[in-house]
Amino acid sequence: MREFNQDNRTGSYHGCQKILLALLPYWTPMIPALGIASLKSFLQRHGYEIKAIDATVEEEFKEIYNQYFDLLKVNVPENKRGNFFNVGNDVLQNHMMAHMNYEDEKHYIELVKIIIYKIYYVAIKEGVILELAEILDKFFTRLKRYFLNLLQKEKPDVVGLTVHNHTLPASLFVFRITKEKYPHIKTVMGGGIFTESLAVGSPNLAYFVEKTPYIDNIIIGEGENLFLKLLKGEFQEPKKVYTREDIQWETIDINEIDLPDLSDLDLDKYPCQGISCSRSCPYQCAFCSDPVYFGKYQIRDIGKSVADMIKMYQNQNNQLFHMTDSLLNPIITELSEGLINSGISLYWDGYLRVSESLCNIENTLVWRRGGFYRVRLGIESGSQRVLDLMNKKITVEQIRAALFSLAYAGIKTTTYWVVGYPGETEEDFQHTLDLLEELKDNIWEAWCHPFQYSYYGLVKSDRWRKDAVLLYPEEAREMLITQTWIVDCEPNREEIYRRLNRFVQHCNKLGIPNPHFMSDVFKADERWEKLHKNAVPKMVEFSDKVYIDENKNVSAVSRSRRQQEDSGDFVF
Repeated sequence: MREFNQDNRTGSYHGCQKILLALLPYWTPMIPALGIASLKSFLQRHGYEIKAIDATVEEEFKEIYNQYFDLLKVNVPENKRGNFFNVGNDVLQNHMMAHMNYEDEKHYIELVKIIIYKIYYVAIKEGVILELAEILDKFFTRLKRYFLNLLQKEKPDVVGLTVHNHTLPASLFVFRITKEKYPHIKTVMGGGIFTESLAVGSPNLAYFVEKTPYIDNIIIGEGENLFLKLLKGEFQEPKKVYTREDIQWETIDINEIDLPDLSDLDLDKYPCQGISCSRSCPYQCAFCSDPVYFGKYQIRDIGKSVADMIKMYQNQNNQLFHMTDSLLNPIITELSEGLINSGISLYWDGYLRVSESLCNIENTLVWRRGGFYRVRLGIESGSQRVLDLMNKKITVEQIRAALFSLAYAGIKTTTYWVVGYPGETEEDFQHTLDLLEELKDNIWEAWCHPFQYSYYGLVKSDRWRKDAVLLYPEEAREMLITQTWIVDCEPNREEIYRRLNRFVQHCNKLGIPNPHFMSDVFKADERWEKLHKNAVPKMVEFSDKVYIDENKNVSAVSRSRRQQEDSGDFVF
């Protein structure tokens, strides 16, 4: 690896006016890249020339992704695939990092075998590893050509990348080739990866800073004010890493943030638009990082949010929105009523927390009339004991009632489950499987995630730190740059992934979907339409760009005596 002059990273940004902002593979492009689009809007207001690029939608990179997983899939037995693509992203990320940084091929091959084994618990032959490596060679060759062409065309003074765990390898590769070809370009990194694996205080961050001389500056926290002050040279102490502490924990007022500037992005490549009405989260779940990273919870003026959604629809002719808020609970009724009163039908999905308000059919019908299309609900477990360990402050009875009342209104229910939370017993896990079976008709899809520990960054990271051990060998750090810790307790990692496979197999048996491709979404929507009279329109209907307003006519539907007996009086 080429060594770079460390003085570059603390140099002045004086005269840097043109900035290239980018999001790189691999990240699911469900909505336009709001992080860079919002930053573009903010910095343009201060006189900077911004170009925003979302490479996640490029077909040449999607093709590589499919080739990689097609080959991997045929070498993993079906009963060990579990949530194949979800957990497989960890395989791809770590394999890409090792591929970029290895010096000894033998050690590289052995490490990739370990990486795959620790996810799927199957031994992969060396020949398959070499075939996968050839696919990654193609990826990095294409990425180099793609980004160097971009640099030559745009001629930026600054390259800023927003980085998540699964985009880290491509991002580091791009930073490296940028500095090799154009040493004068300033390189700046920010993004969600600093909420967990590179959280402030983590041993990972200190090592990462040391090993990335091709990155001039790292911004951790809200990017707007930090990036602007960096560009304007307002930090008195030059250093590589800047956090919210360097601006006295100053927080930007989200009511003052302009709409994201999406003019550089091909909006036809995204099924949904994206917007947020709040920032951070008011709750303190043990496994979550949002309150740690974003700080104070803020709510945007709902009237302004409604007006912005209508404006975005009028500009782009897409009625379907994804709300990027951590949780919509504090604002969902006001937002629904605001959209109802506007007379414009817009459809939106977002994250909710199980609460008493979700158990009330009158509420869910109001939300449905307001365009609420799909709920993303953190169920986590069917065991009350595990829910209490997580500090979820919800009950299994509330889960039952919430899913019933949401499904009754026809709102698609995406449920998230955590398998293998520290202390989860076989009996606890069986409660989860039983709850899935009981509620199958009220679940549109079920996503399961193995419990993942971050050394720093979670609300309760310190709770498990004394039991944390490395997942991969210490010497693998040179190739992977970031280390992964697991909690050495019951259930152990292999048992966690065994339960993950059982979870998926149980869902398949019950007919509960876990869609990954659009064809799977279509089938899931057809199933939902058959199950619920008030079912929201199928996602494919929005692709026709024909105005849909069926939400205005949603009403209570008659239920069978059995449904009434099962649901109980508490849902009203």
